[in-house]
Amino acid sequence: MANHPKVSAQKRARERARQERQKEKAVRREVARDTKTVTPRGAGEDPDIAGIVPGPQASPWGDDAPWGEEAETAETEEAETEGAQEAKEEAGK
Repeated sequence: MANHPKVSAQKRARERARQERQKEKAVRREVARDTKTVTPRGAGEDPDIAGIVPGPQASPWGDDAPWGEEAETAETEEAETEGAQEAKEEAGK
């Protein structure tokens, strides 16, 4: 039977290194917890929604007409244009 003392020494070294890393992490977490700024919940206004007004918003494209009114306006403009063309034709006769 062959003994492998080198392997157990390496394993012990790995375990010690792991424990050291765990201790360093615990210290870093504690320092981070102590330096962390605490913001009170529910105090004031939520910065994500500050200044938002509930209700209908203005259109970012500038077309503020409601759906039905826009179609009526286009039809009215076409009728006026046709009426003007017919008047010119009659005046030309």
